[in-house]
Amino acid sequence: MKPKKILVMGVSGCGKSSIGSKIADALGLKFFDGDDYHPQDNVDKMRQGIPLTDDDRLGWLQTLNRLFIEQAGAVIACSALKPTYRDILRANNDDLVIVYLQGDYETIWSRLQQRSDHYFQGEAMLKSQFDTLVEPDANEAIFVDISQSLDGVLTQALQALEAQS
Repeated sequence: MKPKKILVMGVSGCGKSSIGSKIADALGLKFFDGDDYHPQDNVDKMRQGIPLTDDDRLGWLQTLNRLFIEQAGAVIACSALKPTYRDILRANNDDLVIVYLQGDYETIWSRLQQRSDHYFQGEAMLKSQFDTLVEPDANEAIFVDISQSLDGVLTQALQALEAQS
């Protein structure tokens, strides 16, 4: 049986939304971009280049957790940078599978510089995300290397998800 609840995680610019939506399409699941669920205060801070705090993220993560609980199957893109954040998302979602889109700072910064339509602004915010990131361990997540093409990332993710079933 294929996973029905999938968290696609990683720092901003790693491809969470693109890959998450393609995974959802491939598996016939609903896709939700976690960024769409940030309260306006968080969006305003990020637009100003101010990194979010744990307190800023708490209500947002609880909202995404409820979204997972309410859906029979879903793919949600969310940074989920710390183990405590992933614990909030996993609460009452024991069947949650995490796909970690792993990439180095230089690759992701070069991608973010090409974005023009996103509220995530500035190199300082990306550095903050990398500083905050506590990578999951191999037992917690599927690791996918984002240095390959978008199709390569998708193929690797789907093959790993299939192997989980």
